Amino acid sequence: MLQFLSRQEWPVTTEQVGASADVSWNTAQIHLYKLASEGLVKGKRVGRQNQWIVTRKGKKVLARINQ
Repeated sequence: MLQFLSRQEWPVTTEQVGASADVSWNTAQIHLYKLASEGLVKGKRVGRQNQWIVTRKGKKVLARINQ
């Protein structure tokens, strides 16, 4: 999920993140909230949707993982 978010130029919905990981939106939301609690992603409510984007901290973690 973090890798998918890091490739996006704009915030994406929980449904889009779930589809990229082949999981339900509910499962994606649970994982996204965990990532948000660690400061790796940032979410905001837009209308009836949650939208997510990776943070600088999340990008640094990904860079370390991909080395």
